[in-house]
Amino acid sequence: MTSSTLRLAVAAAGLTLAATTGSLVGVAAAQADPTPPAPDTIVRVTGDAQTGFGIKYYDGSSDFPPRLREALDDCADYPARIGQARCRAKVKTWYRDLADTKQALKWARSAA
Repeated sequence: MTSSTLRLAVAAAGLTLAATTGSLVGVAAAQADPTPPAPDTIVRVTGDAQTGFGIKYYDGSSDFPPRLREALDDCADYPARIGQARCRAKVKTWYRDLADTKQALKWARSAA
């Protein structure tokens, strides 16, 4: 996956951690900080894995990854079975984390 995928996973982990601890300290600190976030910061996630996700970034750009089924079908292009299995595991993890990010952003907005 790409570096934006890694940033997405890191963002999901951080937001999920904040959600599970029940602490608004990180959210309040982010709101009080006058410096804007990095342009590639995810600000909204719409959709789901079956119908397709939409990812909006702070700089106004958007990304629309393929639906889960299409992404999994692309894994068949790998020549070795182990490559196909690794691809499927990455895709499933990425879409799971994207759903977690969507939920965390929704929680953060409601807590603010």
